[in-house]
Amino acid sequence: MRRFLALIGAVVALTSLPASAQTSAQTWPTGNVKFIVPFAAGSSPDIIARVIGDKLQQRSGKAFIIENRPGASGNTGTDVVAKAPADGSVIGISLFGPMGMNTVLMKSMPYDPFKDIAPVTMLTSQPSVLAVSNQLGVNSVKELIDLLKKNPGKYNYASIGRGSLSHLSMELIAAKSGTQVVHVVFGGSPQAAQAVMQNDVQMTVLPAVSVVPLASDGKMKILAVTEPKRSVFLPNVPTFAEAGIEGVEASAWNALIAPPGTPPAMLDEMHKQVASVLVDPEVVAKFGAQMIEPKSSTPKELTQFVRDEFARWSAVVKSAGIEPL
Repeated sequence: MRRFLALIGAVVALTSLPASAQTSAQTWPTGNVKFIVPFAAGSSPDIIARVIGDKLQQRSGKAFIIENRPGASGNTGTDVVAKAPADGSVIGISLFGPMGMNTVLMKSMPYDPFKDIAPVTMLTSQPSVLAVSNQLGVNSVKELIDLLKKNPGKYNYASIGRGSLSHLSMELIAAKSGTQVVHVVFGGSPQAAQAVMQNDVQMTVLPAVSVVPLASDGKMKILAVTEPKRSVFLPNVPTFAEAGIEGVEASAWNALIAPPGTPPAMLDEMHKQVASVLVDPEVVAKFGAQMIEPKSSTPKELTQFVRDEFARWSAVVKSAGIEPL
């Protein structure tokens, strides 16, 4: 009888748990999920979200509805996630700018990226490369640096936007090599690459996928990859460290986020399911075709990674004298 009464007491205690505690123990997803993409359809984050969303939908039987909310360098869509219910019904993909760097590039933010979003897991990483005009007449990073040192401020580089990874990567290269180059902004990777091919600007740092086909056709030269080690997609392209410049690492990464207050158990379940998707052969193949490498992390690891990235790139912004707008 005592055992029976103890069992009844345990059942009563479980059923009387607060709703939030019960929700945190639930399997995710419990219903359809809105997947917010803070950039336009066809962008890399959009492609990544659709591949992952499709696979999660297949596995769970719940609809993952992609909603593109571009604007304000990714802040608009990320803010939607920051203000959504913390019940697993809304998730988002985000990256470098809206998860931290925009706080030093913009005078005001609609949310605090370090308080108002819950990091879930890293999703992907894309290598970027330093590419130069054929007319520049250099074939290595060393030759480029030697030329720039002899002609400070004479040569231009293209980026895809103020504060973008292509902008800050080139500023980092200049700082590490003791050179001076002039920044010219273009509307996107195709325009920046075209300017290099025409020698309107002499160099650029862009995602490898937008440059490799052009370099393969002999329209420009790739000198180095901005990765800590050689990219699996570009095994013959040296890193900057191999080229003699330490500390130039700039991967274009994407991560999964959730609203603040999402129960830790639910965040862990999201991470577990997405990490499983990221090693699915079909997903790996689709990403590989775009030179995208799947990478997962725990919520805690992602939180620390974002803070480390923020500290590292904030120093570059300060050194380059980039003022918030």
